[in-house]
Amino acid sequence: MIFFLTSFVVSVMAAATPLLLAATGELVTERSGVLNLGVEGMMLVGAVTGFIAGYYTDSAALGVVAATFGGAALAAIFAVLTLILLSNQTAAGLALTIFGRGFSSLAGAAYVGIKGPVLPKLTIPGLSDLPFFGPTLFGQDALVYGSFAILAAVAWFLNRTHGGLVLRAVGDSHDAAHAIGYSVNRIRFGATLFGGAMAGLAGGYMSLAYSPLWAENMTAGRGWIALALVVFATWRPGWLVGGAYLFGSIMYLSLYVQGVGVPIPSPLISALPYVVTVVVLAIISRDRRRIRLNQPACLGKSFAVGA
Repeated sequence: MIFFLTSFVVSVMAAATPLLLAATGELVTERSGVLNLGVEGMMLVGAVTGFIAGYYTDSAALGVVAATFGGAALAAIFAVLTLILLSNQTAAGLALTIFGRGFSSLAGAAYVGIKGPVLPKLTIPGLSDLPFFGPTLFGQDALVYGSFAILAAVAWFLNRTHGGLVLRAVGDSHDAAHAIGYSVNRIRFGATLFGGAMAGLAGGYMSLAYSPLWAENMTAGRGWIALALVVFATWRPGWLVGGAYLFGSIMYLSLYVQGVGVPIPSPLISALPYVVTVVVLAIISRDRRRIRLNQPACLGKSFAVGA
């Protein structure tokens, strides 16, 4: 029983970490008023660039750095299109996902099935050997702990700092923020780059820790779930943890059910996390008061000086 529980918790933490990383980045992006639907594409680019860099340098740490820059580079393209050229954010985000999927398939074609470097687990002598608590609390890789640290830093920044107040002001009323002297698009550009870097980091986790190899479309829709998580959390950082681990549990259970041979069609089991996502969002959307209270008022709206 202890072994099963330990295995379950460790697996859920691994499944939830890329969701939490990507959703944290998208939360900051949306808080600034930018809606970037290209999270899936940025995760895929991060996954392939991280894997290739890690493979040639034989360093998972350098792969993580490359993945972060890969996601940020794709986010920069999105930012130029939407913030400078004033393209439609929804259309540009969808195009970003399509581009990311195609680019990652092309760049990773020669590396399919090849094993790469693995992000090492951190161990603390004495503590990591404890039953249950050792593997779950003291035997994870750096990005599992980092996901909590980054989320805590984002929550502190948004709620306790002047910069966070300015970011939220830009998302709630870009005209008012501009009127008092803030550069709306510069702030949004930085928030978009951060969101892309986090999505790339989430993709790097997929190819360097969760499954240390490259496979085409290996994110399997996790970028869309990360987008849904932001709505699930109603744009509040603290709720992202619960949402990420809820969906991580569902994703693990869907794999576990397939593994033990439960007589349910495999496509139906694979679709379970996405069906749950739709159901949860349908339930949340009924509480319009909470959504209006927390959703950035200028989300998805372009800003142009003098417009």
